[in-house]
Amino acid sequence: MATKAKTYSVCGMCTVRCPIEVETENGEITFIKGNPHMGGLNGALCARGAAGKALINDNERIQQPMIRVGERGQGNWKPISWDEALDYAADQLKKTIDTYGGKSVLFSDRGGPFRDLHQAFVRALGSPNWTNHDASCARNVQHAALSLFGFGRKGVSYDLKNARHVVLQTRNMFEAINVKEVNDLMTAMENGCKLTVIDIRANISATKAHRFLMIRPGSDYALNLAVIHTLLNRKLYNVTYVNKWFKDLDVLERFVKPYTPEWAEEETGIPAAEIVRFAQDLSKDAPAVLWHPGWMNARYNDSFYMSRTIYIINALLGSVGAKGGLPMTNKPGDVDRKGLNKLVDLVPKVEEKRADGTGWKHAHLDTGPGLLHLGFDAIETEDPYPVKAYIAYRHDPLMGFPDPERIKQKLANLDFLMSVSFTWSDTAWHSDLVLPLSPYLERESILACKNSLNPFYFTRRRAVEPRYDTRADWEILCGIAKRLGIEALAFDAIEDIWKYQLEGTGVELADFDEKGFIQLGKGPLYKPEPTFKTPSGKIEIVSEKWEAQGIPSLKPYESTHPPEGQFRLTFGRCGVHTQGHTVNNSLLFEQVPENTLWINTRAGSAMGLSDGDMVNVSGNGKGGRMQAKLTDLIHPEAVFMLHGFGHRLPVESRAFGKGVADHELMCGGLEKWDKGGGAMAMQEHYVTVAPC
Repeated sequence: MATKAKTYSVCGMCTVRCPIEVETENGEITFIKGNPHMGGLNGALCARGAAGKALINDNERIQQPMIRVGERGQGNWKPISWDEALDYAADQLKKTIDTYGGKSVLFSDRGGPFRDLHQAFVRALGSPNWTNHDASCARNVQHAALSLFGFGRKGVSYDLKNARHVVLQTRNMFEAINVKEVNDLMTAMENGCKLTVIDIRANISATKAHRFLMIRPGSDYALNLAVIHTLLNRKLYNVTYVNKWFKDLDVLERFVKPYTPEWAEEETGIPAAEIVRFAQDLSKDAPAVLWHPGWMNARYNDSFYMSRTIYIINALLGSVGAKGGLPMTNKPGDVDRKGLNKLVDLVPKVEEKRADGTGWKHAHLDTGPGLLHLGFDAIETEDPYPVKAYIAYRHDPLMGFPDPERIKQKLANLDFLMSVSFTWSDTAWHSDLVLPLSPYLERESILACKNSLNPFYFTRRRAVEPRYDTRADWEILCGIAKRLGIEALAFDAIEDIWKYQLEGTGVELADFDEKGFIQLGKGPLYKPEPTFKTPSGKIEIVSEKWEAQGIPSLKPYESTHPPEGQFRLTFGRCGVHTQGHTVNNSLLFEQVPENTLWINTRAGSAMGLSDGDMVNVSGNGKGGRMQAKLTDLIHPEAVFMLHGFGHRLPVESRAFGKGVADHELMCGGLEKWDKGGGAMAMQEHYVTVAPC
């Protein structure tokens, strides 16, 4: 008789990590869907989540621990046992720590809800250098919020379902899919919510919009300044809210005085009259307006200021703290519940300064995950101290950061480079030791809490046993900790970790069996007023912390244009791939096997191109060959390609040689970063295009 089961877990195909329900029969996965008990999901899942089974069945993924034989990057590997692998990892880390101290270890991951274990492990080593990928993603957004509100970007929630007007600028919600957000936005639009999309091309989100503003690449900040000018000059803002919560409004008024809609038309290509109508519509729909502050906002030299002006616009409309806008996020304590016990509290806090300089050299920048590209600098320069060991956990900076050859030069100064990954990646291929992580359907994780309007605890449980000789992250890190004599993290069973996390919360492990999560409140809680954590308790237009570092709170706009005969390189996502790690997935590869180069029809025709022609795209001596997609739906100054293609690893037979890698065209890109917000400026690069 067949044995059927249902397991509540968490998707791992992208950083959203949607709650899922997995159906199995005789130990094999038969169906994956969104957790039907989770409001907003409605049992739905995106294409990537549905392709999780292909990840399990992929015989090209890493199947056992591997140790490098020969030079780094040559691809010569020797399979070893887990005991050998963990012994070797512990020995190398101990050797590094004994010689240079615990601070000499750097660790990076993809961030997310399960980071507490990773942070605890790094702290237990005596290192302050836990980092994640956020320097190539949302650091500018985080620091924009901190500079204005005193809390980070997650201090407010996105109340899409109750919004009357949503603005997406550098946020392609219908392709970088968060299923609940998409469903909530579609529900709002069915109820009359307007959608405005601002982008350099007509992406999928733009096809759903009531208003699409095709903006000149690199001029988003100019548009936002003009919107602020219009709201203030025409008295379209929420006077009561602003009088109560704004500090230095007069400074803002003086600053935006020259940035009129007419001025912005010349910079952005968006008609002045349209900018005025846009601002008027926002005012009519306020305070239930949600101008999204951005997601992957590691784009331009002024992206920190672009995100900062988005938050300012939201605040001028009274939407910060408002239902249908950006209401305050609730933690367990806000609904009279105790939070999960943290694993980092089991080990002593590290007092050493960070190698990347955040919190001291760059005192205005958040020390949380720091800035990985500056951590790479420390590896090369040994300033402020030597960094000699690096652990990349489910993270591929050689694919996700600019100029991979330059990164390899920096990594050459390491004594030990270890990757923990469920698939081969460029970084894993370049490592000394590769530890195979069980894919998310084959592993359990520590418990986590999602702070929201109604916060909840959730769990990831194994749906099936590992097919190959792979392990969960807690098994790997706790195994190394045990060998290093770190007793506080030497857990033998995940149940022991769960028990520690839940102690005193009033929640038992069995409580997760019914739905896979525990809602902590009785429903969405909208706080009557926002709470700002700035020195003044208000929204601070002028941030003393940034000003003290020589970083202006309000930076004059600087216009940029591509050099003659070149295009600004832009990149992004599609609905079926997550960066580079899904391109070799057998199901998703079938949907989008290769990236193409979007180029404006007139610009392409001027070069004698037709749609579908093969072209050479190159930047700073690097380049590749790909198919051109001629379209009117992209700005003439830019070209666009999907990120994550151009794989060169022989172990990825499907992805091998398909398309062009955008990040390889960004030579010198590690030095291009936004000093205000810390993130990379990955769309400040220019390329040439020529017929093949």
